[in-house]
Amino acid sequence: MAAKKTPSPAPRKSAAAAAPAPAASRKAAAGRKAPAANAGPAAAKKAPKPPKVRPKLVRDSFTMPESDFGLIETLKARALGASRAAKKSELLRAGLQALAALEAPALVAALDKLEPVKTGRPKKAH
Repeated sequence: MAAKKTPSPAPRKSAAAAAPAPAASRKAAAGRKAPAANAGPAAAKKAPKPPKVRPKLVRDSFTMPESDFGLIETLKARALGASRAAKKSELLRAGLQALAALEAPALVAALDKLEPVKTGRPKKAH
């Protein structure tokens, strides 16, 4: 016995989709470039784009007075008021860039204004 074929549930193409493309569409398609796989040796000469090189990130921790830490929050709020959200690391990096642009006497003056802090980690409370 021959098995009866049932129509597949997939939608069929409409008559408009099956009809040949109009002349204008064929001309536009002819003007397009062929995919690189079919281009032959001309495509092989084109060098691939090198991937973006991201800078290596370094993690560090440090101690600062509460007043300086409060300045970070103040600057974050000022940046947000200027429609630019800023992260703590962005503010610290921007500050480093600003200090790097200073002449030596101005850098020394800025460093002299800082409140001295003990270096090293605070001792653990037992």
